[in-house]
Amino acid sequence: MNTNKYKTNSLILMLKAPLTKETVAMRALLPHILQNGTSKSPSRKQLRERLDDMYGAMLATDVQKKGEEHVISIRLDVANERYLSDTTPLFDNAISLLAEVIFQPQLEDGKFVSSVVENEKRSLKQRIQSVYDDKMRYANVRVTEEMCKGEPFALTAFGTEEDVDAITVDSIYKYYQEVLKNNQFDLYMVGAIDEEQAMSSVAEKFSALVERDKNTFETIASPEVKEINVVNDEQDVKQGKLHMGFRTYTTYADDDYVAMQVCNGLYGAFSHSKLFINVREKESLAYYAASRFESHKGIMMVMSGIEFAKYERAVEIIKEQFEAMKQGEFTEAEVEQTKAMLKNQLLETADVARGIVELSYHQVVSGKKRSIDEWMQQIDEVTKEDIIRIAQKVKLDTIYFLKGKEENQ
Repeated sequence: MNTNKYKTNSLILMLKAPLTKETVAMRALLPHILQNGTSKSPSRKQLRERLDDMYGAMLATDVQKKGEEHVISIRLDVANERYLSDTTPLFDNAISLLAEVIFQPQLEDGKFVSSVVENEKRSLKQRIQSVYDDKMRYANVRVTEEMCKGEPFALTAFGTEEDVDAITVDSIYKYYQEVLKNNQFDLYMVGAIDEEQAMSSVAEKFSALVERDKNTFETIASPEVKEINVVNDEQDVKQGKLHMGFRTYTTYADDDYVAMQVCNGLYGAFSHSKLFINVREKESLAYYAASRFESHKGIMMVMSGIEFAKYERAVEIIKEQFEAMKQGEFTEAEVEQTKAMLKNQLLETADVARGIVELSYHQVVSGKKRSIDEWMQQIDEVTKEDIIRIAQKVKLDTIYFLKGKEENQ
């Protein structure tokens, strides 16, 4: 993606594979092991020093769910050499370093270094624990588990502490070799780049990746909702977390996707949305109330923080507000405001290299082409009738409530 918009050039490598119980923790662990050192710079400190020598280049990794795909991203940001006085081929060096991180990790006895693996396992378990401590995120994990039982989407992006404990130096190294063989690799280069040079450099340095078929992977279609599933958990919490999961039967791959985005925007994504105004402002029922739409699984999550005693009324009004969407109880002005907010969000996302890649990567995951310009145009074209029609398909699936323990006394 050739652009003069940024002062830095970015390499963003996405590794995609199906989300499975057996591999989820290993995938969450692997990128952290890889950024601990390479065969040439066998410690985290030496690797950091090399990055510093490249005018403070930055290496970062992440792992996330996209529908029922599990995506590792490894990103290297480096200064654009046009702005530097010396002639170091910085971008080429960055491509070399990224390839080195992937293909030449630091090993001992032909596998990963055991102290590194143990340290990173400890850190990963802390990250998993931190979700438990953040009750809003915890409620989100729980509602997803309950709603998607038997579907890969029920898994978190990190796995469980037990999954992490089970990882050995042997198993993670064996898995790393499978990743190189089987994952789909997509490398994005964003910035002011000499394209020909960059392409030939990548072809040479990533030649270890054999040609493979684009793996087409289908996220499991959402099942029909037979009855609403209600789940209560009790913990020592001061504020109730009421999270409600809806099946929208619409994903990024569908033509209706953009209309569903507008529908979710009107319902709960912004400060002018129904949930915010009615649940929070008018009825003072919630400390926060919002909805989020997951693009590749087609699930809409309503998240709210409420007093325990207000549970019944909060559920009722959240349902009522969606009923109002189905009946078309919203104004043209609200629709226009939502469209403006969505377009703004898109432009803001596209303002940074990582955001541009995220937007583009939707197309890889879904197999559906939709450029930013097309997306903006599709937002403009959504009508009130489209929103009502799309709202009609949405079904409430699961109501999850995390309440305090004192209540029963």
